[in-house]
Amino acid sequence: MMLFKTLIFTILVPGAVTVLIPLMLLPHYIRPPMRLGVFRFTGAILILLGTGTYLRCAWDFATYGRGTPAPIAPPEDLVIRGLYRFVRNPMYVGVLLVLAGEAILFESSIHFGYAAVVFLLFHLFVVIYEEPILQRKFGGSYANYRATVPRWIPRFRVVDHAG
Repeated sequence: MMLFKTLIFTILVPGAVTVLIPLMLLPHYIRPPMRLGVFRFTGAILILLGTGTYLRCAWDFATYGRGTPAPIAPPEDLVIRGLYRFVRNPMYVGVLLVLAGEAILFESSIHFGYAAVVFLLFHLFVVIYEEPILQRKFGGSYANYRATVPRWIPRFRVVDHAG
């Protein structure tokens, strides 16, 4: 059931943020590139990396955390496994990688600006809403996790969060 709810949320929210809105931002005369140069290939790689990151995290939320990425049905357990061992917000990072990849793929300054606005909104949402909620819900476990794992830039060393 959680996987189904996660799928619905993913289609509606990240789907709109990473597919619908970026398509609407493309001028009607621009088509996706038929040939990938090195620069555009980098964009395609970022899109795949970001998509995989988001999907892995959504899977962990549904299976390990017993919840969804949706704020109305959050995980019951604190998810600090998988990519969450390296960065506190890998799902958001995944979405931002997709947006950066689209900006590179389409060589679009409008899409880079859109990605920057989305990052600002993510940051404000995390700082103002998510982190205080997680602190109240999970207490010391979340405080320890927050003290050892960075918010946005991954640190590629594993820290034990037990205790």
